[in-house]
Amino acid sequence: MASLVPPPRSSSESEGWARWYAQELGWATTGTSPLRLLTGLHFDVLELPAAAGHAALSRVGRTGPVALAGQRMLLLVAAGGADELPGLLDWLEWGGIALDLTAVGPGGHMIAPAPPGVASAGSPGAAVWLRPPGSGQGAEASLPALGGFGSRGGDAPDLVRLVDAAATECHRARLTHARTNLRAHRPTGQPLAFS
Repeated sequence: MASLVPPPRSSSESEGWARWYAQELGWATTGTSPLRLLTGLHFDVLELPAAAGHAALSRVGRTGPVALAGQRMLLLVAAGGADELPGLLDWLEWGGIALDLTAVGPGGHMIAPAPPGVASAGSPGAAVWLRPPGSGQGAEASLPALGGFGSRGGDAPDLVRLVDAAATECHRARLTHARTNLRAHRPTGQPLAFS
């Protein structure tokens, strides 16, 4: 399956977006075509299939900012959340199970969606905000954080609940995909034999 790559943005569009991210949120950017937001400084990212992400969002309710890039959903979480993911998955008894759930932390990046309210030449695969970040310092306070088991971590959504919902929906998507493939490859018209 070929991935859709958005056409390059104009340098003036990228410069305007970089300025908005720096002035409104204090977030660092890199590159111009496409502009990327650096992770690990102010936020980390949980990345999962879009279908699993939509299902997880319907279960969790409150989250931080959420972006969609092609067939992948990007859930922004507090900086340090990427480092917590393996331990959380083990603690939630998801360790050792193949999940299409990854984290991007220090040294990583995500493609920058158009700032909220800014029209962009929406091309297939371009990143878009589903739940945009708020302006100013409140953006980081809204990121899901690990605030103690069973705690909501102050005003921020709970990272444990978000990771559990995301892992559950990734696993459901994997099982559904496997079941669909099994049905597609089963011979039709032939009864099952039991011994």
